[in-house]
Amino acid sequence: MIRALRAAGFRVTPQRLAVLRILAKSAGHPGAGDVHRAARRAFPAISLATVYKTLAALKAVGQVLELEFSGLPNRYDGCRPGPHPHVICQACGRIVDPRNLDLAPTVAVLAGETGFAIHGSRVDFFGTCPACRRRAHC
Repeated sequence: MIRALRAAGFRVTPQRLAVLRILAKSAGHPGAGDVHRAARRAFPAISLATVYKTLAALKAVGQVLELEFSGLPNRYDGCRPGPHPHVICQACGRIVDPRNLDLAPTVAVLAGETGFAIHGSRVDFFGTCPACRRRAHC
C-alpha cells in the first residue's frame, strides 16, 4: 500500500500510515467510522476527513476495495483489494469473503459470450449468518 501511494505521488503521513495498518490488519470490512475510531487510539486528533481522503487515495491506486450499499455506509477491504465475491448478513451486516470461489471461469465465459473486455465485477450473496440465525431461534 505504501509503495503504491508513493508511486502515485501521495505523501505517507503518520496518520495515513495508521489508516493503512488498520485496513491491512482488519479481518473484516470496516466502514470509515470504524477506521476513524481505531485510528484515534494512536492519533486522537485525526479527522474523519483524513480517513476518507486516505481511503480515496488507496482506492485510486487499487489498494482498497470499496463496497457500496444503498442506504448503508460504505465498507472497505484492504486485505483483498481486487474484485471478489462477498457473503453479506442481512441481519447484522457482517461481510465474509469466501475463500474457495474462483469466478475467473465465469468471467471468461461472459467475455466470450458478450465480446466485452471485462475490467471488474462485483458479486454479493445475501443471507443470514450463523450467529444471527442462532439469535433468531432463542
